[in-house]
Order: sequence, then structure tokens, then C-alpha cells
Amino acid sequence: MPEEPKAPRELAVRNRRDSIPMDLLFRGDTAELPKPLKSPIPPESREPQEPQEPSKAPHDVPESARPPAGAPPRPDRDVVERRGPACSGWWAVSVALLALAGAGWLAWDSGFVPGRVTEFLHVPEPPRPRHGFDAARWAAVCGCWTVALLALGGLTRGRVGSAWVLSLFGRYRGSVRRTGLVWISPLMLRRRVDVRLRHWRSDPMPAVDAQGAELRVVVLVVWQVKDTARALLTVDDHTAYLAEQVEAVTARVASRLPADSYGDPVDDHGGAPTLRDTEAVGDALTRALAAECRAVGIEVFSARPTRVEYAPEVAAAMQRRQIAAIDAKHRDSVLTSVLDAVDDTVRRLTDRGLVALDDYERKALVKDLTVAFYTARGSAVDTH
Repeated sequence: MPEEPKAPRELAVRNRRDSIPMDLLFRGDTAELPKPLKSPIPPESREPQEPQEPSKAPHDVPESARPPAGAPPRPDRDVVERRGPACSGWWAVSVALLALAGAGWLAWDSGFVPGRVTEFLHVPEPPRPRHGFDAARWAAVCGCWTVALLALGGLTRGRVGSAWVLSLFGRYRGSVRRTGLVWISPLMLRRRVDVRLRHWRSDPMPAVDAQGAELRVVVLVVWQVKDTARALLTVDDHTAYLAEQVEAVTARVASRLPADSYGDPVDDHGGAPTLRDTEAVGDALTRALAAECRAVGIEVFSARPTRVEYAPEVAAAMQRRQIAAIDAKHRDSVLTSVLDAVDDTVRRLTDRGLVALDDYERKALVKDLTVAFYTARGSAVDTH
């Protein structure tokens, strides 16, 4: 088909675009580009444009971009553990001794030390007469005593497995994990945090399984403070926060599985998934608890259920149900083995031609053999 003739304006715009140098297009310099052509369409005949929606503020985040309601808390990026200002305490001791020695020398040089003291210490008399302290010497002595007090007042002991969290006028200044004799500025507020590997065994916590049965679960948690700043500054008590999160996570994980299978269909691993599978339940507890505690600087290594029991008010009923399920499973296995034995016996008799049985006689023989085998095997199992 022949091409339709293009409009004069389209040809003009195309010719004008082809005439623009390529180096200007790639260079991005729009100062030398020719001005755009004016539209020949009068403003009155243009289609009215729809009003544009006002741009959203940066804080108006769409619902799809917000985290779900059940998501774990996000860690505060502004509160991160960093090394605090501290040095070896022996440097502070040396500075304090030098400052005290300087103050003593000024007192001796000014003749302020009594003669009995100089004789006792076997120190010679100062060369100048005793005229006392002037303003400069008083300032020097006060400065030496101030330096000595600051040096000795900042001495502390750093222990293995603990850290100091420092703050100055409410602002976090860093954490000190050094051991031995340490000097920290006495102007800073110090709070000690235990960073050793710790374990915590919970009390029996209430929970409900997937079938609605009330449970009592005991969990053993192995954890450690990884970020001292978040553990001390983001929550009031990180140990209480951990205990509450253990209870919440245990209730959430326990509600997904039944406590016992009671003859439910088995899965690929050979059994119905229940809360008795401590490995699988422990892995789920560890992952969920680690995600919840990451925001407060706690690292969870393992959370394992050590005991899963029914509540006292439903324990008797659940025990009867469990016994009934075990008995039904036992009877089903015994009946299956009896039927296999009867089938094998009848097949051997007929295949070898020992007996010729019609349909009625075959049914009677199967009935008698089933009763005999079932009675014998059931009594044998009950005896064991």
C-alpha cells in the first residue's frame, strides 16, 4: 500500500530534528538548541487538560511500601555500637603521679613545706626565702591537683565478658570492651552491660496448638548481647524484652502445629508434623526469635522447647484420646498382619491342590483362620 502523505508540520519537525547536531544531543547542552516551534493550534481549541494530583509528601508512603503489621521491628541505624573514648589506666596513674609531683615541687620551691617535713624526707631547704604563694603559683598548684583528680577519678576496672556504655549529657558516646585497668573520663555516665554467652530457661508458658488444645511449653534460649548500644538505649530492659518475645514467639509457633498426630496422614518424613518434633520446632523458634530481637542488639543462637505438655484441665482428656489412638493404630496393624497371613495360607492351599474349595467353603475357611490368627496375635501382643 502506498504511504500516506505526511502532514506539513510533522515533516517540518522531523527535518528540524534531523538538522540538530548530534554532539549537542549527547553533550546535553540545551543552550545552543533551537527553540521549539509554536503550535499552530489556537489555545481556545485545545482539549482541556485534567488537573494533576498534588505530589505526595515524602512522608506519605504508599501502603504497598510499608512493612506488614506482623513484621519484626527494624533496628535503629542511628544507634549502633562504636568504640568509646578510653585508654589504659596506667597512663592515667602516671599522669596523676606527675601532677602530684609538680604540685609538691611548687610547694617546696615556694617554701610552703614545713622544716620538719623537709628534715624527715631528707629534702634540702629551698634556695629562696619563704614568701608564700603568689597568684600564678596558686593557679599552677590547683591545675596540678585538678589533673590528678581527673586522672584518678576516671580509673575503672574492665572485666572479661562485660562492657561499659558511655553517654555524655544524654548522648551516646561509645562502648568500651577493654579489660584490666582502664581510664574513662569521669564526666561521662557509665553503665555496665553483660556481653557473655547466656542461657535462660522459661517458666511453663501458656500456648494453644493448631487443634485448640491448651498447652504448657518450656523453652531454653541461648543468647548474647551483640550490640551494647541498642541493648541499653533502645529498650528499658533488654532481658525483659527477650522474655516477652519468647512467650509471644512460642505462642505463634505452637499455634501452627498440633501437639499430637492421632493417626493423621503421614508426611514425606515418615510422620505427621507435630510439636513433638523438637528439631523443626526449635529451628522455627530460633528464626522467629532472632528476627524479633535483632533490633535491640540481641543475638539468639538457639531456642529449643524442652517440655511440651497439655494444660492440667485438659491433660486427662488428651491422655485418653492418645491411648485410644494408640490402641486403634495397634489394632489396625494386627488386623493387617492377620489378613496377610490368611491370604497367604489360603493361596498356598489352593495353589498346591491340597483342598478344593468352592465359594462358600472359602469364605468359611477365611473366617475361621482370621478369628484364630487374630486371637493368637492379639493375646501374644497383650502379654508382651
